[in-house]
Amino acid sequence: MSAPNSKKDFDDPLPVPTLRDVLSPLFRHRRLVIGTFCALFACSILFAWRWASHYYVAKMQVVVEPTRSDPAITSAQNTSVPSSKSISTDQISSEIALLRGQDMFREIVVTCNLVPDVRWSPSDIFLSPDPEHKKLMNVEKAATAVAGGVKVEAEKTSNVINVKYGRSGDPEAPACVLQNLSKLYLAKHLLLRRPAGSSDFFAGQAEKYHRDLEDVELRLASFSRDEGVAAPDILRTNMAQQVVNSVASLYQARQAIAADEQRLKELARQLEVTPLRTSTQQVSSPANGLLQELQNNLLLAQLKRTQLAAKYDPSYPLVQEADQEIAATEAAIAKAQDTNYLVQTTDRDPTHEFLREDMAKTQTDLVSQRATAAAIAQTIDRMNLQMVNFDAKAVKQAALLREAKVDEGNYILYASKREQERTSDALDEKRIADVAIAVPPVVPVLPAYGPFLVIFVGFFVALVVGVLSAFVADYVDPSFRTPQDVSNALNIPVLASVPRRAA
Repeated sequence: MSAPNSKKDFDDPLPVPTLRDVLSPLFRHRRLVIGTFCALFACSILFAWRWASHYYVAKMQVVVEPTRSDPAITSAQNTSVPSSKSISTDQISSEIALLRGQDMFREIVVTCNLVPDVRWSPSDIFLSPDPEHKKLMNVEKAATAVAGGVKVEAEKTSNVINVKYGRSGDPEAPACVLQNLSKLYLAKHLLLRRPAGSSDFFAGQAEKYHRDLEDVELRLASFSRDEGVAAPDILRTNMAQQVVNSVASLYQARQAIAADEQRLKELARQLEVTPLRTSTQQVSSPANGLLQELQNNLLLAQLKRTQLAAKYDPSYPLVQEADQEIAATEAAIAKAQDTNYLVQTTDRDPTHEFLREDMAKTQTDLVSQRATAAAIAQTIDRMNLQMVNFDAKAVKQAALLREAKVDEGNYILYASKREQERTSDALDEKRIADVAIAVPPVVPVLPAYGPFLVIFVGFFVALVVGVLSAFVADYVDPSFRTPQDVSNALNIPVLASVPRRAA
């Protein structure tokens, strides 16, 4: 080896490394490569046998929907109109936070029997020795571990949330975790959405007002039966009309009484000036009957004197008496011949009779009209009293009707609310809410990672790591292995190099 003669000789380019030069670290550290490869490949086989073949992952998908619109319970055919609102990122984040609630995982680990047995640990020295407290601590630790193992991620540009949970061991354990998580999540979501006990509250209120309505209806029926009045307001209205008619009749009766009294006065005045009887016929005739009778009496008196004169002397008293009788009879005959008799016929005056009959009839009508007026006045008084009674009964019945109407309105209102709550409860039982389990969790049949896939990946990983370990070991090795290393380290040209040969 000699020193360089010129700068040109010093700056001559080094030979280009060959594939052997590149792979030479693998040959120099072949033991390390083989050892690293075998160790990692053995670990991958052990990992696939002990963990990958028993690691099961359960999955489910939660779909976040717009707020549910429950159907309104009305007489019309209404249907719930779905909301057109979009799901915001905050809503998705809120649902993810609900899915990670620690309270649900406490119940899940107990339900799925994932709580480890209580064992002693050094930290127990500083904790309470109460077994129940230790049990609660184990439940909390198990819940924290399960909650950390549950992966909750939101799909991009969608309203779907993916939930995964993997666990080594029984494949039913992760399925049980997610199944209980879905149930508790929906229950919590519905509990937060609707207040607890609302259905019972509306049912109780509806039952209360139904009882009140039945009581008011019973009192209304008892009111009609006890008071003997079915519709006092209608009867009061009808009776008010009858009172008006009766008052009009009373005024008419009083007018008739006044008219009859005035008529009686006028009839009395006319009766005073009207004669009781009037002459209807007058006949003037002589006293023929009297003359005939007087002549008969004269003849008898003359016969009597003749008989007495035959027996007695003219101075005899009986004869003189007979003479006087004859003279008186003759004088009477002479006077009767000079006298005429007037025959006059009279009858009752028709005007007087008409006035008298009219007066009697008017008096009768007056008595009747007065009795009628008195009866109408009494009837009006009684009807007024009865109207007051009907008015009080109508007020009482109106109060009962108002109470019945209020109770009926409240009963209808709360019955409608009760039916709405029943519908909501039925929808809640079917988990019809603004979130839904699109893909429910099932018991996984295959492990999450195939053992052969793990071994295959482990093979390549072991191979890559082994190769890298050779290059790393070669990089950290300070010895010179090529002329280029000598040139780079000593900054002198290499004139010749002798390759290493096996002895």
